Amino acid sequence: MVSSATPLSGFTEIELAFFQKEGYQIRRQLFSPEEVAEIREAFTAAAADGPIPNLSETKRQNVAYDPSDPLARYPRIMNPHRHPDHPLGPLSLRYLLDSRLEACLSDLMQEPPIAAQTMFYFKPPGARGQDFHQDNFYLRVQPGTCLAAWVAIDDCDEENGTMSVVPTSNTLDIACPEQSDSTQFFTTEHVAIPRGMKAEPCILKAGDVLFFNGSLIHGSFPNTSKTRFRRAFICHYVPTSCIEVSQWYKPLLRFNGEPTEKVPATGGGPCGTLQENIKAPH
Repeated sequence: MVSSATPLSGFTEIELAFFQKEGYQIRRQLFSPEEVAEIREAFTAAAADGPIPNLSETKRQNVAYDPSDPLARYPRIMNPHRHPDHPLGPLSLRYLLDSRLEACLSDLMQEPPIAAQTMFYFKPPGARGQDFHQDNFYLRVQPGTCLAAWVAIDDCDEENGTMSVVPTSNTLDIACPEQSDSTQFFTTEHVAIPRGMKAEPCILKAGDVLFFNGSLIHGSFPNTSKTRFRRAFICHYVPTSCIEVSQWYKPLLRFNGEPTEKVPATGGGPCGTLQENIKAPH
């Protein structure tokens, strides 16, 4: 166990208490402008000719967006850290297992974290958002829950579709999703925001990291800007003490890079299921 009396992450006791109550916390400028530029330039260069075989989600699932959809050119990239033979592989693995993330996660989880997933979202101008959901619906961590580290690669605000969170929804059970609105969101699952709660946009600068609990309801609206991307590098982690995790997230990695095993949970899958009929918004 990690003692919250001596945080390794730079979080204050008040910030750690806020995370426990509200379900999220932001670590400002955890990554330097040079590190953010390294990530941004690497992923942009890799996608210079369009979706990347074995990495871009549409290539992996053999599906395609409507050609007029901005995401047709820039679908999200799934688990690049699992591809050591691709230039994005070592880079993604290095940041997934970064010691600064480990310190933050250890304090927020109150135990050592295990790495489960990497993703990169381009979210170009005009792109749809990802409907409100709970990450542990996909990871199926038991007991406990997962935790996300959402690294802003561009400045993020309401115009370019920043992440929005529903404070205190981390106390709720994992909901059975409804069908989302395909004109606004590229994923199928929709979790309704309970009465008395509301979504709050997270205004982030490039290099900020948003951490949030796997039960927290969160999502993003479309990028309504004309010229601005909203790129993000996203990592998911599970607590060492958990017993089950969805099979989709193998191999799990300790922060020393060694693989570790958990019992395969029933169900689960990638964070957000693509719409069956992937069309451009009207």
